[in-house]
Amino acid sequence: MIWRHLGRLIRPLIRWGSLVALTVFSLAACSLVEIEDAPLTTFEPAGPFAERIDAVFWQVFWIAVVIFVVVEGGILLIVLLFRDREGRKEPRQIHGNNKLEITWTIIPALILTVIAVPTIQGVFDLTECGDDAMPVEIIGHQWWFEYRYPDHGIESASVLAMPIDREVCAYMTSADVLHNYWVPHLMGKRYLVPGQETTLRLQADEPAEYWGHCAEFCGLSHSLMRARVISMTQADFDGWVAAQQQYAVPPAPDTPAETGLKVFQEQGCTQCHTVDYGPDYQGTNLVADEFFNGPNLTHFASRSVFAGAILPREGQSWSDGLREWLANPPKVKPGSFMPNLDLTHQEIEDLIAWLDTLK
Repeated sequence: MIWRHLGRLIRPLIRWGSLVALTVFSLAACSLVEIEDAPLTTFEPAGPFAERIDAVFWQVFWIAVVIFVVVEGGILLIVLLFRDREGRKEPRQIHGNNKLEITWTIIPALILTVIAVPTIQGVFDLTECGDDAMPVEIIGHQWWFEYRYPDHGIESASVLAMPIDREVCAYMTSADVLHNYWVPHLMGKRYLVPGQETTLRLQADEPAEYWGHCAEFCGLSHSLMRARVISMTQADFDGWVAAQQQYAVPPAPDTPAETGLKVFQEQGCTQCHTVDYGPDYQGTNLVADEFFNGPNLTHFASRSVFAGAILPREGQSWSDGLREWLANPPKVKPGSFMPNLDLTHQEIEDLIAWLDTLK
């Protein structure tokens, strides 16, 4: 008997507690939208394509709000006006009323048409790139994004550089599994499919940095597969391209950087990474095996992030981020194809000195 009474007391508490917990978690999931300069929010479009998506979203949202208010208000009105009362006759039934049934069939059809027309137009407009768009090839890897600029003969990783007020047409594919490229400030999501090519239109209105992310589960470190887009003026972009087209500068003799280059070669890092010192280089150029493609490191130090754009962490220096990564890559990024080479502290310091020369 006592347990029965306790059960009656506890069950409502569990129900209300679960409801409160669900509400708190739901609000927490939306909290990112309230943070100023939130890195992954669709509510701050920064380019014409993102603005187009934003406009369609708000149109559909307010139509849905009106429908919700009308329907829920109607339900409440019916509950209050036609609730069962003692001695009250049963309300007149409307089942089989052809006029009403036609009316509430036509109204939803019209609402769906109003929603469908701009949505379908937007889908087609946002799919095909303009004739004067700048092409960029985006290749998804586990777990980083590679960027190639065919018109300029350069390639990079983790950071996509683009000029403002100019459309970028991204031709995308995957080198391994299914990925999804998403930079919410600039555009919606688009799949990167192995063996296929998809396109994505990107454009920014002003110089800034925007975060992106892989939006399709792609393995152990999916949550650590990020991207950063840096938009800049056309003049700054031209300067960036000119710098990226230069060969890497060989380290000076008898320096920690030269020792770091030797560590890089002796540890077999050239199996996956390329560093182009140019045709006049007296040593051996570092060219990766085509079957083990890691990020091109020719201009590694010019990028603001590395390791799939997760390092350096907020408040962490560039060098400290490199120390953390080189000490044990699989610990930083589970499943990483870059192995733990058991480098000594001095080898790591020499490697950092060398990597800093790759501007």
